[in-house]
Amino acid sequence: MARYSATPANEAKSARCRGAQLRVHFKNTVETANAIKGRKLLNAVTYLKDVQAHKQCVPFRRFHRGIGRTAQATAFKATKGRWPEKSAKYLLDLLQNVQANAEAKGLNPEELVIKHILVNAAKKQRRRTYRAHGRINPYQASPSHIEIIVSEEEKTVEKAEEERQTVVFQNRKQLAAKRLRAATNKK
Repeated sequence: MARYSATPANEAKSARCRGAQLRVHFKNTVETANAIKGRKLLNAVTYLKDVQAHKQCVPFRRFHRGIGRTAQATAFKATKGRWPEKSAKYLLDLLQNVQANAEAKGLNPEELVIKHILVNAAKKQRRRTYRAHGRINPYQASPSHIEIIVSEEEKTVEKAEEERQTVVFQNRKQLAAKRLRAATNKK
């Protein structure tokens, strides 16, 4: 079984999937993954389909040198954005996979939230291109490793009204003495 870089808080309420050596640009995929991090699963799927149809852009925040500006990026409080269709396609495939994994575990797809998504750069794939005057330059691809963990959102329950207790801060000696007293009272 493959190792993941993160572990979910509740394994029974979460599902995960990963893709290795995917032939999709690393930098575009990082920006696309950051755009869907924290979204609900079905919301992320509709967003990526909108990216493929050029209805919404992916804001480029980290790898943004040479990226053109677009008005669609103002929805994300950014100015630069693109529509990385291939990255969206690969992430859609992985989201479909993680949704199937969640349904196999008996989880509700409407409640799933993307808690963890990670894109790592894979080993470069090397080719070469021929230049003028008999020179040869590298012509490399930048593939990616992608992993996704989704979890069902915890339902928040409001705490009953209680009288406020004052918090007493104790140093190490006071805590040790308190433990010692508790241990002697048990005997």
